[in-house]
Amino acid sequence: MYHSYTETSLKYDPDRCINCKRCTQVCPHAVFAEGKEHVELARPAACMECGACAKNCPVQAIEVQSGVGCAWAMIGAALRGKDMDTECSCGGEDGCCGGNSPT
Repeated sequence: MYHSYTETSLKYDPDRCINCKRCTQVCPHAVFAEGKEHVELARPAACMECGACAKNCPVQAIEVQSGVGCAWAMIGAALRGKDMDTECSCGGEDGCCGGNSPT
């Protein structure tokens, strides 16, 4: 069973990565981190499936089915009256903000 709260559709192939670091620049939740030879998948559970990383990867080393996680984050933010650009809407300690969610 697919659990959208803990699993994502994110797939990353480090062998294809050319270390351009575009994914680290566009990801709103720091899913990727700089590495020596290629970027590292640092926080896969934090992925909200917005698709920014995949759209900006020039060698298609990243695949993600955008929409589901992003829509969930937007709905959660709207229900909680939060601003998605400045506050976490996941509400969990281990959620998208890595323990920095507001109480």
